[in-house]
Amino acid sequence: MSAVGVAAPARRRRMLLGPETYELVFGTVYTGLMTNLLLALACLPLAVLVAATDLASTWPLAALTAPLLGPALVAAFTVFARFSADGSTAVVRTFAGAWWRHLRRGLAIGALGTGAVVVAVVDVAFFWGRTAGAAAIPVLVTLAAGAVATAVLALAAVPEMPDARLRDMLLAALVLGARRWYVSVGVLVVLGLLTSVVATRPAVGLGFAAAPLLFAAWGACRFALRPPPPK
Repeated sequence: MSAVGVAAPARRRRMLLGPETYELVFGTVYTGLMTNLLLALACLPLAVLVAATDLASTWPLAALTAPLLGPALVAAFTVFARFSADGSTAVVRTFAGAWWRHLRRGLAIGALGTGAVVVAVVDVAFFWGRTAGAAAIPVLVTLAAGAVATAVLALAAVPEMPDARLRDMLLAALVLGARRWYVSVGVLVVLGLLTSVVATRPAVGLGFAAAPLLFAAWGACRFALRPPPPK
């Protein structure tokens, strides 16, 4: 009786740590680390500026290279979608294919988002310390946040709607992001956390934190982009 009682839990433990579990764990870790590496390579000029320079003085160069984030995020979101759908760990092939296929749209969305943020930041600097700043600065910050949220939602929609026009995609991202504003706020919080980690510890942010935080942002974006239920 005692031998049977001891053997049964042992068999259960072995079943809980079967080959499928190890495959899932290692596949998840590999997908995350490889996605981090490919993101860093796809945004290498921006990554170098963030890691090796003072952005207070090199921000114009950072603004010029920031649109590279567009196709890189589209490619990363495509990797996440493939991994979530069928557990695919063909990260390099998926990332490279999506990056090349959606390069123009990714750069366009990245440039539009970057331009909106730069204009807002310059205007905030202009109004800072002025009487009109009390009214203008909150509006400008809100517009910049909305531009970032819309851009990220549009980038998440690019692989889902490859045949849609860019204007329609941006409009859908703007409307659905505003309708589900609480999700957009969550996406901004996640992106803000990632930005702060990358700015303070680039190796940790780009090497470990980027993929899990972007996966959370991608999941929120997919929820926000769902069509509203019929009335």
